[in-house]
Amino acid sequence: MCEVMPTINEDTPLSQRGSQSSGSDSDSHFEQLMVSMLDERDRLLDTLRETQESLGLAQQRLQDVIYDRDSLQRQLNSALPQVCSTSVILPCTFYVLMLAVKV
Repeated sequence: MCEVMPTINEDTPLSQRGSQSSGSDSDSHFEQLMVSMLDERDRLLDTLRETQESLGLAQQRLQDVIYDRDSLQRQLNSALPQVCSTSVILPCTFYVLMLAVKV
């Protein structure tokens, strides 16, 4: 942040310039700092709220997709014939090949 030096009134004696400006300048600088910190806090809280809402929507969408995936997997499992088993690979493969030749 760039600080601008206060203007110096040329009519004021040098001994009064330092004491006049230092108190009010530090107060105004402190107020400005506080206001900017509060503005930044508000901006960060807004961003946090938006991010939390976005995360909630993404989590809900993920749950919906997982449910759809599981539903489709159940449909696929019930629609496919359970002819092949791991213990009878060769006869099953032969049976499938025979069906393919007949078609």
